[in-house]
Amino acid sequence: MNLRTQIAQARRQLASQARTLSRSLDVGRAAAWLATARPEQLLPPGPWRTWFIRAGRGWGKTVTGAQAVATLVRAGLARRIAIVARTEDDLRNVAIAALQDAYGPGLHYYPATHRLVFANGAIGFGFSAGQPDGPRGYEFDLVWFDELAAFPNPEIYDQFQFALRMPGARQIITTTPRPTPLIRAILADPTTHETTGRTSDNAVNLDRGSLVSYGQYEGTRLGRQELEGELLDELDGGLWKASWIDGNRVMAPPELVRTVVAIDPAVGTGRGSHEVGIVVAAKGIDGHAFVLADLSGRMGPDEWARRAAHAARFWGADALVAEPNNGGDLIRTVIEGVDSTLRYKAIRSSASKVRRAEPIAGWYELGRVHHVDRFDLLEDQLVTANLEHDEGPNDRLDALVLALTELELGASAVDEPGVIPWQYGVWPCVCGHPFYWKPNRPCPKCGTPAAATYDAPINRSTG
Repeated sequence: MNLRTQIAQARRQLASQARTLSRSLDVGRAAAWLATARPEQLLPPGPWRTWFIRAGRGWGKTVTGAQAVATLVRAGLARRIAIVARTEDDLRNVAIAALQDAYGPGLHYYPATHRLVFANGAIGFGFSAGQPDGPRGYEFDLVWFDELAAFPNPEIYDQFQFALRMPGARQIITTTPRPTPLIRAILADPTTHETTGRTSDNAVNLDRGSLVSYGQYEGTRLGRQELEGELLDELDGGLWKASWIDGNRVMAPPELVRTVVAIDPAVGTGRGSHEVGIVVAAKGIDGHAFVLADLSGRMGPDEWARRAAHAARFWGADALVAEPNNGGDLIRTVIEGVDSTLRYKAIRSSASKVRRAEPIAGWYELGRVHHVDRFDLLEDQLVTANLEHDEGPNDRLDALVLALTELELGASAVDEPGVIPWQYGVWPCVCGHPFYWKPNRPCPKCGTPAAATYDAPINRSTG
């Protein structure tokens, strides 16, 4: 046997040993998952097309999704796989990292293209939700969406439905729930198998201190959604609806023409005091408003002044605005002590919180206010606000109302191309709740529709 033949034989032996070792490690990882996973984390039986895992943070959604993908690949039931996450960082550092851990060394990942090659020849492709046209031209037999409810462009889901067309096609969705129309439609589909869970289900694997800190959210809408995994319905009679926020969320604002930082100082600085509301908002060139940041929290005057001043410089704000009824000249004094070059403007109003908030909520309903990213604590206050009885903390909400009031959205009519602008004004409902009029629009409080025509004094706008 010549040297060349000996080398070729040695290479074949080494390759065979590597495959045997890889299969051994693969079987070991699969066995370890079966031994440690909770029953609800294992692939469900039955002819489901969608496995929807709706659970609180820390339940193990991402790990479960990654293990499910690895299991289907090993079984030969998935040959072309798409992994879709909210951002490229989430894709690389969360979803694909979990999949690498679940599958083991037999998975090769190419970061530049987010391409994955599995030991048995299956191929995976990574996408971020910021690429709505990303799946065009592809076809898959398995798609895994991680944190679908947080996607800024939910239309990417529809594009993957067109690409999910290979025989036996399935999809796995792992997400903390939000009551968006897309999530409700998926759950209503008879081919969807739903698994639910709470953060506490995985308490044995979570930091005890973190679990204790979560107690502050117990009973709140945010806690029920983020920790209990509940899909919450809209609150009857609330000024804001979650669908107005989720349906108009954007990844980035257009060109901005004016930016403000609004401050709602707290009374007192102790542990039980209210938060200081600090919200950054801007008006775009299209006349719409964009909420850019929520920097609220519990802090003393020097800290909140520095935080607000930094935000004003960072975002290029025209002014810092606040209501002098809450702090008087103290606000101006504290701000000038931090940065005397910043413009401070006092907003004075004798109207109640409800009357000031109603037009702002109306702009949300009209689709004229957009949150740039998610602000969970602020949004929780908006959808749970009971301003008529002044119940619950509203510091973030109050700062938002101040900011958007200062931006004067009502002064900018935006015409819809080819459509005669419809007119709106305040409609006095029979239940006593005033709201912005549109033909037959139901009252947010009692559901009674407004009149089909309205000839009282109005503002002209398309919203």
